[in-house]
Amino acid sequence: MNNKSIDSSESHLSTLWDEHVKYEFVTRDTEDTLRTMVEDAYVNHVPVLTGGFGHSELREFYSQRFIPQMPPDTAMTPVSRTIGVDRVVDEMVFEFTHTVKMDWMLPGLAPTGKRVRVPLVVIVHFRDGKLAHEHIYWDQASVLVQLGLLDASKLPVAGAESAEKVLDPGLASNRLMGRAND
Repeated sequence: MNNKSIDSSESHLSTLWDEHVKYEFVTRDTEDTLRTMVEDAYVNHVPVLTGGFGHSELREFYSQRFIPQMPPDTAMTPVSRTIGVDRVVDEMVFEFTHTVKMDWMLPGLAPTGKRVRVPLVVIVHFRDGKLAHEHIYWDQASVLVQLGLLDASKLPVAGAESAEKVLDPGLASNRLMGRAND
């Protein structure tokens, strides 16, 4: 395979992923989102085990639990994108104000009105020219600290600082270890 073929394949996967994200967050269209996915696709929000398997479960998830439960000020700041033969890995900072119920990320929690910034990683696998699965990771402890549900002064966890550090690697490291030594 020559470099031009690899670049073309990588560009195609990147374009497919961007199209899927557009349907989720911009046009907010469940059916268009599902058209980007194979019939037996699955989504796994790893920290809270939300998502679904297959178009039927994903239709319910996207139309009832994900798209309509996205806060209006949701923003994503790209940090990095890695593209392989059949995968895209996106690293970003995901931020929102918790003004709506968010069963997909915060099942059972009423809106707190608090602002959240958290690093998030999505690993997307493609098959037959469509998305086959998404594994989505974030630090749930960081989210809960920012919502006031965990006390970071008593636990080895960080809040919004984790997102700030991803965006600015020059920020101080080892604060939690320093606190432990005090």
